[in-house]
Formats: sequence, C-alpha cells, structure tokens
Amino acid sequence: MRFFENSTVFNYSWEQVAQGFWKRYPNPNSTHVLSEDTITREVRSGKLVTKRLLSKTNSIPSWAKKFINTSHVYIVEESIIDTKSKTLVTYTRNIGFTKAMTVTEKVIYKQCEENPLKTVAIRYAWIDSQVRGFSRAICAFGYERFKKNAHKMVSGFNFVLQNMFPHQHVIPNAHVAATAANKLKDAAKSASELAKSKAAPIYASLHPNQS
Repeated sequence: MRFFENSTVFNYSWEQVAQGFWKRYPNPNSTHVLSEDTITREVRSGKLVTKRLLSKTNSIPSWAKKFINTSHVYIVEESIIDTKSKTLVTYTRNIGFTKAMTVTEKVIYKQCEENPLKTVAIRYAWIDSQVRGFSRAICAFGYERFKKNAHKMVSGFNFVLQNMFPHQHVIPNAHVAATAANKLKDAAKSASELAKSKAAPIYASLHPNQS
C-alpha cells in the first residue's frame, strides 16, 4: 500500500469553497469526469450528508490492460458539511477494478486559522492492489498518477472558484462572507428536491441575524 498526503490553501472563504464544491465539474482539467449523480442527501445531527456516484475515465498503460479491460470506472463520493465547525469532509473510493487497484481518498476543507477568508484543504489517499506479484508496481503507478491528478484537481477547482467569484478580492470582506453564505444556501437547495426540503435548517445557521 502507498500513502499520499498534501495540503492546499485556496484564496477563498470556506463558504465559497463549500458552494464551489458542488460545481467543480465540468472544468478544463476534469474532462475525464463523464457524469455525476446524487444518490442520497439527508441531514444527520445537523450536518448535510450526501452520497454521489461519479463516472470517470483514465488512459490505461499497455502493461495494465492484462488486469483492466476498460478505461471507465465508477467512483462513490460521500461528503459531510458542518456549518457550525465550518468543515467539509469528503470520502471517495472506486467501486470497479478493486482487485487490480483501490484508491481511497479523504479530503478535509476547513477555514484557515491564520486568515478566515482562506480555506485549507488537507488531502489523504491510500493506494492498494491485490494482484499477486505486481502489487508493488501497481501501487507505485497509482501513487504517481494520483499525485499528478491531485495537482489537476486543485487547478480545476481554482478555475471554477475564479469564475464563480471573479471580484471577490475587491469586495468588502463582510459583503463577501454574506454573499458566499447566500450562494452556498442556494447551491445546496438546488442540488436536489431532497436537499431543498431538508438542508434549509443547516444553512439557516449562516444567517443568525436574519429574522
């Protein structure tokens, strides 16, 4: 098994990053993401919990074709949004070709302690293979590919955030926070009818001064 870890600082508030999370695709660095579908969404203990199914494709090196016969793979993504602690935690794992290689990822998005208008993302990944005699080579290949893709994921997410908030650095900070909170509420509500009916109490906490 190989373990990967890195951290990224986004120059956007946690509310903005949490809203942008639902609009990551498409972007110029995510052409490999073919589809995304919401399976379930519900409120648990005051947290918004969502499970989605993503379809992705990746090029396969010639040596790997003996273990994998298609470039398409399905990914399960589970996310937990807690507006009180201002954390967004995601878990993803592939549900196809798990014997050849499994990639389990955890990402924690949280408000930057040094600057509340920035967001820190801490990414962890575990790459494993059950192919006897080739597991070490497959894990090494998976690690390098994941490392490369992680950089693309960050660049793609930044592209989305820049388009969503093109003037965020010139808008007064208080207005940025309020605008981001409103848009986060709207994004969660529009994600599905289930979110529309259940997510409102969570996002209401973003507007404590409203009557």
